[in-house]
Amino acid sequence: MPEASPMRVHLDFPNGTTDPLVNWTNETFCASEQQVVIPSELFLTLGAMSFVENLLVVAAIVKNRNLHSPMYYFICCLAVSDMLVSVSNLVETLFMLLIEHGMLVIEASLVKQVDNVMDMLICSSLMSSLSFLGVIAMDRYITIFYALRYHSIMTIQRAAILMVAVWLVSIVSSILFIAYDSTAVLMCLVAFFLSVLTLIAGLYIHMFMLAHRHARQISTMYGKQHAPQFTSMKGAITLTILLGVFLICWGPFFLHLILILICPSRPACKCYFRYFSLYLILIICNSVVDPIIYAFRSQELRRTLKEVALCLCGISV
Repeated sequence: MPEASPMRVHLDFPNGTTDPLVNWTNETFCASEQQVVIPSELFLTLGAMSFVENLLVVAAIVKNRNLHSPMYYFICCLAVSDMLVSVSNLVETLFMLLIEHGMLVIEASLVKQVDNVMDMLICSSLMSSLSFLGVIAMDRYITIFYALRYHSIMTIQRAAILMVAVWLVSIVSSILFIAYDSTAVLMCLVAFFLSVLTLIAGLYIHMFMLAHRHARQISTMYGKQHAPQFTSMKGAITLTILLGVFLICWGPFFLHLILILICPSRPACKCYFRYFSLYLILIICNSVVDPIIYAFRSQELRRTLKEVALCLCGISV
């Protein structure tokens, strides 16, 4: 049998205790400690959807010169990161299926090496995806609070340096994480997630508060009573979607890591560990949703996507 799944070995929970009382508690609290199996077809379907969506985003940004700006470059990098998340999961799932069904026979040592390479690719793509979510939030913050100076602050050169730095740090960190599998690695991953979450939440909440304040000023100036309520509601919905999707898709995975650090042997934690594959599915779902939140809302990008889709179908525009 192949090993469990993306980062399913390196980030799996430790062995349980042999204390009979604890084992009895585990059995009563949780029917089984066996990992909940997610159908491979679901991994493959979601991975394929994410790959196609994000590939279209990249193609549209490359094709349309009007989209050659720092903001869209960051969205393009997020799409590439999400594509890598999907591709690495697709490849590893297919690899596992081929071994499981006897269609691919290789030595155990080679399987371990391939698994390490895939885990490194997945880890680097996850880190870069999270990082670019933070970078996009920072870019939007600068756009709102430093609108007149935006083009002097976020130049193409600085954007390029930032993108290269994110990719380099993600790749180097993933190599170190896989090479030195330890508690310190998990602590670093959790600290990284909490930092990105704090950054994104802080920036978007501050932007929402500014938009609300401006709406109230406009309403006072022109005597419109319903404008601030509508603007606040729209802003609150957008903020809820952004932070809600982020927490729903990434939260369970990192809660899994936190529980490994603080209660690896407790029955409740062991029950939570059983659903690790489901947490990976949520991360892939995030790769499916990201283009809808960050890319498809742009009218210019949607128009280019339509042109790209028509070209792929062989229809001239």
